[in-house]
Amino acid sequence: MAGATNDGEGSNDPLIVGEHSEVPETALMCGRYASFLPADAIAQLFSTVNPLPNAAPSWNVAPTQNAMVVRRHPDTGERHLDLLTWGLVPHWTKDIHQARKPINARAETVATLGMFRAALAARRCLVPADAFYEWKATPAGKQPYAIARQDGTPLTFAGLWEGWRGPDGDVLRTFAIITTPANATMAMLHDRMPAILEPADWPGWLGEVEGDPVALLRPAADDVLKLWPVSRAVNNVRNNGADLLEPVEVADG
Repeated sequence: MAGATNDGEGSNDPLIVGEHSEVPETALMCGRYASFLPADAIAQLFSTVNPLPNAAPSWNVAPTQNAMVVRRHPDTGERHLDLLTWGLVPHWTKDIHQARKPINARAETVATLGMFRAALAARRCLVPADAFYEWKATPAGKQPYAIARQDGTPLTFAGLWEGWRGPDGDVLRTFAIITTPANATMAMLHDRMPAILEPADWPGWLGEVEGDPVALLRPAADDVLKLWPVSRAVNNVRNNGADLLEPVEVADG
């Protein structure tokens, strides 16, 4: 898998990581995150109106897994909180087994690439998270770090969603997270970061008010995030518990 990419255009965003995989040494931006806030708290935060999804807390959400996503219902325009699969499958996909299923889209090209253009126009979503993980190259190997908001509130990633109808008529709903260039805080780990939206941006991103959604895709301010080293146990998606966010000591350099 060395050198593989998964943002729909061959960039340095993350690899697909399977259910029982470990993060490879070449894995890059935003391929894991934590989402453990209960569904009722998420629903209250985002003012969603539909029945709550049956979502278990996870401290190690990985591609191909289901995760909570806030989106506007296509018919009513109301905010819904639903479980979608991480790894975008455009509605026009013919062979799902051969589909790329990107987990990221770059803010710089999301409006022009055919993989994402239609979803950007009509199917934007919010992806709540409590933290995400990134890996730093060190002499001892890749060291994972957790990243969260300084103020303790949940992160909100800008996302895109799609609905793909299979031959049997069932609909698979999927999503991808948009990335931007890194801010100064993230630059010590990677040159990119998830597009993080503030509450004032949510209506514009969801299309509830007029405006240019791409203008909202900017690096978070340098004082928004904090980061700390965590155990390499997060590398394996079979490990999933609150201890993954516990800080660890790392050697200098």
